[in-house]
Amino acid sequence: MIGFAAGCLLGWLAPAFAVKTEFLRDIFLNLIKSLIAPLVFSSVVAGIAGGGSAKTVGRIGLKALIYFEVATTLALGVGLVVVNVVEPGRGVLIQQAATGLATLPSAHPATLSETLVHAFPASVVASMANGDVLQTVVFAVIFGLAVVAAGERAQPVVTLCSAVANVMFKFTDIIMRFAPIGVGAAIAATVGRQGPGMLGHLAILVGTLYIALTIFIVLLLGLAGTLLKLPIRAFWKAVRAPFTLAFATASSEAAMPKAMEAMTEMGVPPRIVGFVIPTGYSFNLDGSTLYLAIASVFVAQAAESSGAAHFGLGQQIFLMLTLMITSKGVAAVPRASLVVLIATLHSFGLPAEGVAVILGVDALMDMARTSVNVLGNCMASLVVAKWEGEFTLRPQPTETWAGR
Repeated sequence: MIGFAAGCLLGWLAPAFAVKTEFLRDIFLNLIKSLIAPLVFSSVVAGIAGGGSAKTVGRIGLKALIYFEVATTLALGVGLVVVNVVEPGRGVLIQQAATGLATLPSAHPATLSETLVHAFPASVVASMANGDVLQTVVFAVIFGLAVVAAGERAQPVVTLCSAVANVMFKFTDIIMRFAPIGVGAAIAATVGRQGPGMLGHLAILVGTLYIALTIFIVLLLGLAGTLLKLPIRAFWKAVRAPFTLAFATASSEAAMPKAMEAMTEMGVPPRIVGFVIPTGYSFNLDGSTLYLAIASVFVAQAAESSGAAHFGLGQQIFLMLTLMITSKGVAAVPRASLVVLIATLHSFGLPAEGVAVILGVDALMDMARTSVNVLGNCMASLVVAKWEGEFTLRPQPTETWAGR
């Protein structure tokens, strides 16, 4: 937090110099990205082969997907209600931003069939090199099931993967010592580029997103605490560090190792953490889904202010159902949320020029939606563990990955 505050001041007082510190952020993020693939692969394999079975993995996967859909629906519902109450797009003229379209991505979001095909890698080495978490998880699950089928002869593989996972967490601890500098540089570059007045007339849009995300977090934690009797105070204490890291860096990857470690130390079995959290990075992006709901209706409201036809509630609900599907392929596309947003707007006859209006404050919005993505996936692992009857709250870490 000190690094975050210092970065804000640096970006405000010395913007030119602040932008030049961006390389420190890149170093930090590169170090984090370097440990994602070995950590995910080793933890998933060790979790399946060290204490699971094909039947257990299937049961956990089904429960995780059910939770993912419930959480995604809740996120879309909250976003739809808040954006219609606040109406941040009223009075915004999207034609003025048409020249900004040159900076938008030209790729398209993955369809359902493309996402399924993409999930199965042709080369796991290429998947790891490209940082494709979904492909790494799928390969690791199949590999882990093969290790189980091989029996005692594959025990050295289980021991090796457990040891690698433990080493990668120590590796994470070393990298996290650089976190204050990386976080400070990240926010300094953002403020330095856009200035302290970067919100401008889009402050209402940013505020709408933050209000909606806050409501979603309160509802999610409240429902989990009331219906499932989960220890919400202990959960929040456990996820504060990865939540803050994700917010400051706007990178889910940066927070993943810390999130997995925090949930394991809280009492969620490593095999559930190692499966649910990485899978959730492709199928449970609550913050990004809520952002898509608000951003798409914002463009519809702005289009109406610019002379387009009214985009009614029925159309908005159908738009939300579409986003529920298209957002599942969001992790496989660079600048994913903007890509999905552009494609969805085009499908409903809304002007893609509206996305150019959002670009100016997308960095601030990305910070919020990314941190909620991380929180939602941590909650998913806790819910599945509770559902499995395998969660025991631990005030201090007593189980290591090597021990699994």
